[in-house]
Amino acid sequence: MKFYVGSGMKNCELVNHYAKLLKENGWEQTYDWVKTISGDISKDDMIKYASLESQGIIDADIVIILLPAGRGAHIELGMAMALNKKIFLCSTTKEEFSIENTVAFYELPKITQLVGNVEENVKKIVEL
Repeated sequence: MKFYVGSGMKNCELVNHYAKLLKENGWEQTYDWVKTISGDISKDDMIKYASLESQGIIDADIVIILLPAGRGAHIELGMAMALNKKIFLCSTTKEEFSIENTVAFYELPKITQLVGNVEENVKKIVEL
């Protein structure tokens, strides 16, 4: 199974943890955007990274978005929805899905909401 993990840059360690566990289950990561993060990024770099991230989503069987997510991850979510990918929204707390914090798109039937720690959520993803 091929996967892509999107989230905000502040969640890089969490993204790496999900990817590590999924790879240990024999899954293949389509693109690891965490490796491209640096303090000195040009506009040309951003265009290149956007292309690589887009292709990662296109190539993935499933897309995992870790909450809280940034603007870029929500664009990735939109791409995944438009491409009819299986989507998992993962959070460590139910608060991300409360009416005060949620986004209407999080409630669509094609999206699976998971609340738990990394190990619990990865186990559910692998089972589904």
